[in-house]
Amino acid sequence: MNTEEIKKQFLLEGFANVYDWIDGPGKEYEEHSHKGKVSFYVVKGSILMNVNGIHTTVYAGNRFDVPEGLPHTAKVGNEGCMFVVAEEIKGDS
Repeated sequence: MNTEEIKKQFLLEGFANVYDWIDGPGKEYEEHSHKGKVSFYVVKGSILMNVNGIHTTVYAGNRFDVPEGLPHTAKVGNEGCMFVVAEEIKGDS
């Protein structure tokens, strides 16, 4: 699936804001949560998500649905990460 198809799918699911995002290797996101539904699809690279002590590495070609209201952290892998991000509430990620 290419990025345009991924974006179309997120829009069909009702996400209000869909955009591309790139992070460099090792970028860390401190603990935070989202008011609405946030999902992302990794296009290149990987990111390690920590939700409730459960660590999940999301690799290229995979989607991750971030639990609404649940605190979590993340760390980008050694190759960096390119995503398509989808937000139910614009500016919530």
